[in-house]
Amino acid sequence: MFAIVESGGKQYQVAEGSLLKVEKLPTPKKGKKIEFGSVLMLSDADGKVQVGKPTVEGAKVVGEIVAQDRHPKIIVFKKKRRHNYRRKNGHRQAFTLVKVVSINS
Repeated sequence: MFAIVESGGKQYQVAEGSLLKVEKLPTPKKGKKIEFGSVLMLSDADGKVQVGKPTVEGAKVVGEIVAQDRHPKIIVFKKKRRHNYRRKNGHRQAFTLVKVVSINS
């Protein structure tokens, strides 16, 4: 059984027990349960598929927050030749690690 959920403007394919890196959620408490209400597609163990228009009615995915961290740093370097213009910036994107507990239809 798997589902496709939307969180933070992105779509993720999840199954029960899987770990998921989503964009930073506003509730950082470890162990807190969260619900993904926007389930776009749902598949049973039998292979029966329900596609939402745009979401599947009554379906939700329940997850548990495992951790909140940041990705490794990326370096952004801008330069304009012959004008002595150089800028170097770093960026670390925050994410929340969620473990999928159950998929309810």
